[in-house]
Amino acid sequence: MVEVSFEQISPADFFYRNRDIAGFSNPSRSLYTSIRELVENSLDAAEIGRIPPNIIIELSVEGQAESEGTAIYRLRVEDNGIGVDKEYIPKAFATVLFGSKYGYKQNRGTFGLGGTMALLYGQITTNKPATVISSRGGKEIHKFVLMIDIVKNEPRIFKHEVFKNEKKWRGTIIEFYLEADYTGSKAKIIEYLKHTAIANPHASLLFIDPKGRMYYFPRVTDKVPDPPKESLPHPVGVDVEAMNRLLANSKQKDMLSFLVSNFQRVGEKTAREVLQLAGIPEDANPKKLTHDQVTSLIDAIKRYNKFRAPDPSSVSPIGEELLSIGIKNMLQPEFVYVVQRPPSSYSGFPFVVEVGIAYGGNIPVTEGIQLYRFANKIPLLYDERADVVWKVVNERIDWSNYKVPRVSPVALVTHICSPKIPYKSVGKEAIADRPEIERELVIAIREAARQLKLYLSKIEKKQTAIKKLNIYAKYLPIIATCAGKLVDKKPPDITKLLGRLGIDEKTLKETQEKILKELEEKYLVTEEAE
Repeated sequence: MVEVSFEQISPADFFYRNRDIAGFSNPSRSLYTSIRELVENSLDAAEIGRIPPNIIIELSVEGQAESEGTAIYRLRVEDNGIGVDKEYIPKAFATVLFGSKYGYKQNRGTFGLGGTMALLYGQITTNKPATVISSRGGKEIHKFVLMIDIVKNEPRIFKHEVFKNEKKWRGTIIEFYLEADYTGSKAKIIEYLKHTAIANPHASLLFIDPKGRMYYFPRVTDKVPDPPKESLPHPVGVDVEAMNRLLANSKQKDMLSFLVSNFQRVGEKTAREVLQLAGIPEDANPKKLTHDQVTSLIDAIKRYNKFRAPDPSSVSPIGEELLSIGIKNMLQPEFVYVVQRPPSSYSGFPFVVEVGIAYGGNIPVTEGIQLYRFANKIPLLYDERADVVWKVVNERIDWSNYKVPRVSPVALVTHICSPKIPYKSVGKEAIADRPEIERELVIAIREAARQLKLYLSKIEKKQTAIKKLNIYAKYLPIIATCAGKLVDKKPPDITKLLGRLGIDEKTLKETQEKILKELEEKYLVTEEAE
């Protein structure tokens, strides 16, 4: 008989064995993902405290030359965020799936995995500990040197030092070593930082690469978006498992107060109607519901169609003003129009769609629309064709209806924010085709495209008018000169006339000189022939 052995592994061990699904598939991609995850943690830490973020990223090569490709690098990321309490520092950075991002509100991070996964990858490839320094602006600065116990999924602390915080410094510094290929990831890292500056014009980003080159993306506004607020779940987004957890942790003594207290936008009237539909007494003890009663409650919630829309306070959009500032600063177009759609929802989760369209200026002329995709203010640089945005832009929108030629300098910025972005994978690079999100994208893009059409129409009319004026400028001087010669009088001055037609004096003078010179040459040839 064949023997089969069973074992249980920790989350850290799982991601150690399957790090590809988290975006750590090779030295090039892993470096990009590490920088991305740590920068996003820093942005969140600053925005929670309504602090304009200052983030410094330093990358230096250890031992081998950069030109040799894969090498050991030291990555250091410093921010001025709210910092981390000393008792949470080891677990926050050395325990997989431990974090502050599991509440019902918008976060850049989703799984409590990214920063810890970066340190785990560094540990796997270099066997060196990471250093974490943090302070909340109090009297002390705490420094931890640690590694991750992969089997137990817990921190191994090698050193803990405490320093006096005389300058009242606040923030977090993370420094660790990892195997990476900067040559292969350089373009994506710079592109990521540029895109991040578009969605976060209130942030200051400084990147120092292994050769000492500095890439600086300065802050262009001090206005910080309102941070999202923690909210209760919406009943439509709750399944049987989530309901069982809420019931088990309930402090209420009856089902009526349970529904009112544990779900957003559920009043007593709504709660009574849902319980009546489910056949559950209002005074039933939440902790004593049977399995069938829980199932009936979920089924009643699904059939009840009178719930109010989810509370949008748990989302934090970029905002029309900040998105416009970011686009103008980084893309430097000649035309920008930004649309922010009203809050909508899918499966009980609120979301907001924002779209910015830009034309001309420093935007390069390319075939098709240049896409800049964002989700919860995170740039999405990979898997573009798998994203719902690509589908809408290339399959649902007929750009010829908006006078946009196939080859043109057009950029489209899309941003989707929600407490739960429906990513297609753990790598957070592509958003799934949810009908509600797709519909909002179509409406927003069409509105922005209509404004671009109006702008392009104005340009077309202006060009047509310029052509007409050029014809006037070319032939009116000829007519005036010939008329004067016919009656042996001085040709009339048509400068004022052409000026009223919109032709500037400089253009008029240059055109007149050119035409008169051509006329003189023509008359001289004619006289010599006679």
